[in-house]
Amino acid sequence: MKSDVELRTDVEEELSYEPSVDAAAIGVAVKDGIVTLSGHVASYAEKVAAEQAATRVLGVNAIVTDLDVKLPGSRLVNDEDIARAAVDALSWNTLIPSDRIKVQVGSGWLTLEGDVDWHYQKSAAYSAVCNLKGVRGISNQISIKPVSIHDVVEAHIESALKRRFGKRRSRIKVETRRDHVTLWGTVNSMAESAEAERAAWTTQGVCHVENHLSIAYPGAYRRSGGAGGVHSL
Repeated sequence: MKSDVELRTDVEEELSYEPSVDAAAIGVAVKDGIVTLSGHVASYAEKVAAEQAATRVLGVNAIVTDLDVKLPGSRLVNDEDIARAAVDALSWNTLIPSDRIKVQVGSGWLTLEGDVDWHYQKSAAYSAVCNLKGVRGISNQISIKPVSIHDVVEAHIESALKRRFGKRRSRIKVETRRDHVTLWGTVNSMAESAEAERAAWTTQGVCHVENHLSIAYPGAYRRSGGAGGVHSL
């Protein structure tokens, strides 16, 4: 187990190797495995990149972000300009049903509202506006239209595992609660676990996936939350 000093060094090094981040402008503090990032960044995208870089470091239990998005004076953008740019970005992205998404901007904070049919559309909307100049933060309140998903999730997993591994999902149990899917049971590899989770995510109406699949080989450990626990945006 790493000490806080070692963890701080590793996080600082990870930030220094992230090309989209000005590591010199970011302070790192660590206490009991909890990393606090402080300082100023030039964009919301840089803030997200710094958080993701810190999350990648082994031993980090949680991230506390105290990063302020502070644009250089010559790059200040008003809310109207941000809103117009966001609407354009959404309308030009073919993955997004832009006519169903509304944009609100206040003091540089951008809020997305509306509904879509698929999780990837919600993610695409976020990605489309994440790098816009002047954005200080994003609240993604887009909802995914609820559908009856249990049978569809099972069919997607069955089909995906058969295509990739020639196997059925006999040892995978699917639980659904509205737009929430939980996977239980055992698989033979991390690849099978990841494929089952991916198949669940690609089901229309799914907004959250919990992967509690175990690997059925000697010395296996129990996977809780898949590659990243509960996934949501």
